[in-house]
Amino acid sequence: MHTKFSILSILLISLLFSQCKPAAENNTPLPKLGNWHVDEKTVDGKVVQDTVYHTIADFSFTNQDGETVNNESVKGKVYVADFFFTTCPTICPIMKKEMIRVYEKFGDNPNFKILSHTIDPTHDTEEVLKDYAQKLGIENATTWNFLTGEAEKIYELGQTSYITTAQEDQNEAGGFLHSGAFILVDQKGHIRGAYDGTKADQVERLMQDIPKILEE
Repeated sequence: MHTKFSILSILLISLLFSQCKPAAENNTPLPKLGNWHVDEKTVDGKVVQDTVYHTIADFSFTNQDGETVNNESVKGKVYVADFFFTTCPTICPIMKKEMIRVYEKFGDNPNFKILSHTIDPTHDTEEVLKDYAQKLGIENATTWNFLTGEAEKIYELGQTSYITTAQEDQNEAGGFLHSGAFILVDQKGHIRGAYDGTKADQVERLMQDIPKILEE
């Protein structure tokens, strides 16, 4: 048996649902989002089913301190991922203002990280990202990593793993197109939530959900 659901559809439904979910349901366990399928195999004459969930693909980028950040860097940790560029004239300043709230609340937790991927790596070098982070008050990359790398790999990871918009588009302000999504990922690389990083109430929901995953 092989059952699948649309990743994009489920993420959109999750985003809409999180906007209207009442506070009374705050203790509801978070689902694993994205494509999934059920594998069946026979063990000792018995049919055993195993649900295989969508996970973030392998990646390797460089942060503002020149350090390599990859899947092993976040293995066993909860993290929030987003996509931006330092010269963004539209939603990025709002997103980073909201992400600072997340950082201030969870930044001291050794089991939590933030991965902010630039979609303009030609301009956003390690040095540019270092300066950008310092202006935000982020002095080191222990918790919050601003990542750069090969453009196509960043776009592919954003669109196929995090299921968010991240690409070059000369018709858009600043020359790039990206969503304002903050993606919550658990210790095993499963997406557990998608939130609008430009809306304070959505970020509040994110900050309520992070402890649920940290405690799993």
